[in-house]
Amino acid sequence: MAESLNEIRDRIASTKKTGQITKAMQMVSASKLTKSEAHSSQFQIYANKVRELVTHIVAGQLADVNSAAELSQLNPMLISRPVKRTAYIVITADGGLVGNYNSSILKQMMTMLQEDHDSSDEYVMITIGGTGADFFKSRGIDIAYELRNLSDQPSFEEVRKIVNLTTSMYQNEVFDELYVCYNHHVNSLTSQFRAEKMLPISDLDPSEATEYKQEYIFEPSEEQILEQLLPQYAESLIYGAIVDAKTAEHAAGMTAMQTASDNANNIINDLTTSYNRARQGAITQEITEIVGGAAALE
Repeated sequence: MAESLNEIRDRIASTKKTGQITKAMQMVSASKLTKSEAHSSQFQIYANKVRELVTHIVAGQLADVNSAAELSQLNPMLISRPVKRTAYIVITADGGLVGNYNSSILKQMMTMLQEDHDSSDEYVMITIGGTGADFFKSRGIDIAYELRNLSDQPSFEEVRKIVNLTTSMYQNEVFDELYVCYNHHVNSLTSQFRAEKMLPISDLDPSEATEYKQEYIFEPSEEQILEQLLPQYAESLIYGAIVDAKTAEHAAGMTAMQTASDNANNIINDLTTSYNRARQGAITQEITEIVGGAAALE
């Protein structure tokens, strides 16, 4: 019985240490989540301004289009072309301890690939995060480019290469459409899988231009400005998705560590109950032996 008590006592001590670690990790993730939400909110100011400018220019150009021939002269990033290859940027975490954050993304991705493509020649895979890269490689799926070990609040400089590479590959017709696949941050408890079409740029609504009251004077010309601005807009969409995904990752990490801490507390409570029962049983056994010994001496 003494051995059993020692084992239970050791398990309680070990679980308490684990609980302290998960509690600390939960607090770290909560701090990262707060910073990431603020970062995402600040970036939206820039993204919305770029969208406003692009929408204003595109609306003006579309208003001047009178034929299919004129439409074909618009910037290639605005025009859909026959889809021969599709590119996917898949954003995951670099490691675990984030609940089902990674598995939910990768499960959805495999379903999409199986339903939408007959062979690997029909798509290009680009990964951000080590978990996704390792997952696809283990299944024989080639990775055109991978990016690992992003900081907790990634700057644009960190992702500039992959973002620029992606827009250049589209402009050079390496692929004909681009989707960014990631978990969108809803709140600290919820995230939603998204597969957002980033290229060609098709989310602009010319009717929005009437909502903007600013008037612009363009120099040297709308076409030349749009040629520079559209890649920046596409880059802002991709970077915004990365920031959003990182926020969801921190939320998932916080929730996972909170659940682990709660489980540790429940285990400690159960072990404490078992320890008390075993201890009471040992005391009862000792009393019984003492009483039995006293009775034998009478």
